[in-house]
Amino acid sequence: MALSAKEQVGYWGVALAASSLALWYLGDVILPFVLGGAIAYFLDPVADRLEAWGFSRVFATAIITIVAVLTFVMLVLLVVPSLINQSAALLQVMPQAFEDLWAFLIQRFPQILDETSTLNQSLQQIGQTIESKGGELLNAVFSSALSIINVVMLFVIVPVVAFYLLLDWDRMVAKVDDMLPRDHAPVIRQLAKQIDGTLASFIRGMGTVCLVLGTYYAVALMLVGLQFGLVVGFVAGALTFIPYIGALFGGVLAIGLALFQFWGDWLSIGLVAGIFVLGQVIEGNVLTPKMVGSSVGLHPVWLIFALSVFGSLFGFVGMLVAVPVAASIGVVARFGMDNYKGGRLYQGHAGKRDE
Repeated sequence: MALSAKEQVGYWGVALAASSLALWYLGDVILPFVLGGAIAYFLDPVADRLEAWGFSRVFATAIITIVAVLTFVMLVLLVVPSLINQSAALLQVMPQAFEDLWAFLIQRFPQILDETSTLNQSLQQIGQTIESKGGELLNAVFSSALSIINVVMLFVIVPVVAFYLLLDWDRMVAKVDDMLPRDHAPVIRQLAKQIDGTLASFIRGMGTVCLVLGTYYAVALMLVGLQFGLVVGFVAGALTFIPYIGALFGGVLAIGLALFQFWGDWLSIGLVAGIFVLGQVIEGNVLTPKMVGSSVGLHPVWLIFALSVFGSLFGFVGMLVAVPVAASIGVVARFGMDNYKGGRLYQGHAGKRDE
């Protein structure tokens, strides 16, 4: 006997509430498993392609793992030391940079020295806010994200989880499919296929865009001679995942550093700005249309909203699951809208006469 609509809503509501509570209370614990699952999902098409070429799933997973380990070791040996050194040097330079900025502002805007001026009071309030919140923020970062034990566990657990999930991915999908409610299995499969298409286009495509743009920014800025070009390129490439934020934050950071380093050399400053303008042109007209596609269905505003909400509620883990959840909600919303437009509530009596 099939369940009533009210009973079905109750069951699905309980499942949603349980998932939200697990994400709320176990965020730090499940982080390695979320990352491992994301890596396995990202690499599953590669394993499927190797299987199509005649390799077994075990051998295909082993090949992918070996290539990933070698790539990681090369990055650690070649890129990570430079990235760490430049990040440390940037932190050391920042106090002097702020002093130079203050001297420049005083020279250009003498009214800053007037304690009664609005500009002076605003700058003092900003400084007091940074001073009062800076220590608290630093302690929170070091106690959570940069804990040595957590980082070590992350590097140990994530590869293991990703390996086993990639190895058993097809079996897990078949098992989940077997557990679907029989009355709703066709609809759930259809929605899951659309969600998978959205995620595949966005996550895999956008991941490639981030990698390409990050490499371009880092190499181009270092060729221009910007001291911290590798760090700025890495940050800008990583933040490209959030629409407009990567280019905006990276561009402001790079141009600000260029102003201090190349003050008076307007050609070099213009080249730094031109690098980010060219990067945006390439991303908008070549990379994103080719690698992500125009039919993904994730509007930039909706994506930023989802990242903000889930990041605020569930922290870093929430930001990781924000994209899949946003894609799922978008697909379900479009499905509901299609059913609404095909129903009596939308068509009314006119729809009934047309039938």
